[in-house]
Amino acid sequence: MRGPLVQHRVHTVIDSPVGSLTLVAADGALAGIYMEQHRHQPPFSTFGERDPGPFAGVTEQLTEYFDGGRTTFDVPLALGGTAFQRIVWAALRDIPYGETVSYGELAERIGRPTASRAVGLANGRNPVSIIVPCHRVVGSTGDLTGYGGGIERKRYLLDFERGQATGASGTPVQTAPRSAGSGPRESGPAGSGPSESELPVPVTAGTLHE
Repeated sequence: MRGPLVQHRVHTVIDSPVGSLTLVAADGALAGIYMEQHRHQPPFSTFGERDPGPFAGVTEQLTEYFDGGRTTFDVPLALGGTAFQRIVWAALRDIPYGETVSYGELAERIGRPTASRAVGLANGRNPVSIIVPCHRVVGSTGDLTGYGGGIERKRYLLDFERGQATGASGTPVQTAPRSAGSGPRESGPAGSGPSESELPVPVTAGTLHE
């Protein structure tokens, strides 16, 4: 009888317009993008050693995204999760850049029209922020509702994408200070992880969906 497969995991931390992003790879495929104090973030001890090597392509595509030159991503993913969660996460990738859908609409798209709450819970457990765009799902009235990375980051991403999609002038309001350069970059000295202030904090009762 075979035991569970053991994945080789590594991580790196980069700066971005929405703050530090922790990227996690499993056997060379992207398994996580976590924002600071990200809800549902796994223990940092599960991310493996720090090694920026496997993340060159991901970092390049995120740079292009935040520079306004990329609207889709094509990096290999290792999402894990339950069968239902993977169905929801696959549907998220079909939501066009600069657009939003409601939890109910997403439930209908996957053939589960009465499962909007379950869809919302799966959406909140999405491990790969931005690239699997859970930020594009909103409440039935257009309210932002919850977001694993925080409502202000969700608002920033949606405003940024809408501005790029419509050619709006000006720069969207940023939710975190941005370092020199226009895109993400490696953050902190090699071999270091997030500071204690960047590790996840307990979250008490929150919104319905996330």
